[in-house]
Amino acid sequence: MRLIPALLTACSLAACSSGLPPAADNTATGNSMAEANQTAPAATLEAPANEQLEPLTPPAPGQPGGLPDDRTPVSEAKFTPDSAQGAANVVQTYYALVESGRYEQAWALWSDGGKASGGDAKAFTARFAPYSEYHANIGAPGQIEAGAGQRYVTVPVQVYGRIKATGKPFHQLGEVTLHRAGDIDGATAEQRAWHIRAIKFEDDPGKPAQ
Repeated sequence: MRLIPALLTACSLAACSSGLPPAADNTATGNSMAEANQTAPAATLEAPANEQLEPLTPPAPGQPGGLPDDRTPVSEAKFTPDSAQGAANVVQTYYALVESGRYEQAWALWSDGGKASGGDAKAFTARFAPYSEYHANIGAPGQIEAGAGQRYVTVPVQVYGRIKATGKPFHQLGEVTLHRAGDIDGATAEQRAWHIRAIKFEDDPGKPAQ
């Protein structure tokens, strides 16, 4: 299966934003999250400490709500930073930073100096407040698309975690779009590096979530 698990460990987080959609507790779906530029809901009720928490078990690859599973092993060969695998590595790093609470560093991986996330670093950090846990599994990247001297690639992602106010788990399947400049005169090293352009989830088609 072409699944690249993010190098993340369970930890206490603050709510997510652009690139990670702030998730609200939607009991109708059990995995709904709000778009990135929405203000995170205030967590007013904490789950009792002695309450049995539901396990964090997102759908497996190939299952509804899970990452694609084409049974093809991911190459272990070295890759260049400007390759599609290099873009997937940026996504993996991004979610690892989010899970470890290093939000400003995660925010800096967005295009336009973080502005593509839909806000500044402070607003980005605030979007993670509703969560007590936030994790991600990263899928294999798609093919690089070129146009007008620019390069784009998409990487599937499955986010999952726990809502602080209720203790309930959530999961959501989405897609991260990354962008970089091509081999054009005048492009800086920063412009030629992959940055996150958008993150969208299946239940928010067309909306610039995360």
